[in-house]
Amino acid sequence: MEVVQLGFLVLGLGALTAGSFFYWRYVWFFRNPTRTPPLEDGILSPADGTVVYVKQVRPLEEVVVIKQGIQATVTDILREETAEPKWVIGVFMSPFNVHYNRIPLAGQVAFIRHYPPAPTNLPMGPMHWRTLCNRLPHYGNSLHIIQNERLVTRISGLYKGLPLSYYIVQIAGKYVNGIDSYVREGASVQRGDVFGMIRIGSQVDLIVPWHEGLNIRVKPGDKVSAGETIVID
Repeated sequence: MEVVQLGFLVLGLGALTAGSFFYWRYVWFFRNPTRTPPLEDGILSPADGTVVYVKQVRPLEEVVVIKQGIQATVTDILREETAEPKWVIGVFMSPFNVHYNRIPLAGQVAFIRHYPPAPTNLPMGPMHWRTLCNRLPHYGNSLHIIQNERLVTRISGLYKGLPLSYYIVQIAGKYVNGIDSYVREGASVQRGDVFGMIRIGSQVDLIVPWHEGLNIRVKPGDKVSAGETIVID
């Protein structure tokens, strides 16, 4: 009798585990809560998650040193050369964050470019565990920053009366099923609009041209919400 009861207990726990996984994977993961952008002016986070790096960089200067002898520059992240100083903010989305991405600042979509992995997607495990344990630097040993598949969206808008053209870089993880974009080139987008998502754990970088008058409002380790948290004002 005890063996039968134990068998039912094991089956019940297995069913509960499987049910929890499928609920997370096919229901909870695709949740898209309503977000209301703040009335205060400011450039918003494009993603939910943990800020893993914030840096002002000059052309060809490294954003982060991933490990000894390996660094990531803006060119590595964007896959194109840039000739002006930038602010770079990286946000890591764990498998439990909302994965819909939102527009930081209203404007027009200048281009959307897809880059395959070089040569293959790497897991984001090192960054995941470092953010969970709040171990600095959060980007240590995270080669996915320069190697994995990515979608680069450039948006041209205005901020504080000046033209501002910025980039959102969606970086896929090893087990990602795809990077989705819901906008097209030439489309007008509003601050806080959903523009895409990445499936399962992933990273989103915001790259904004630096100029006097821009102030960073976040630091590594901060938790941010897409479409609500002001990261630059």
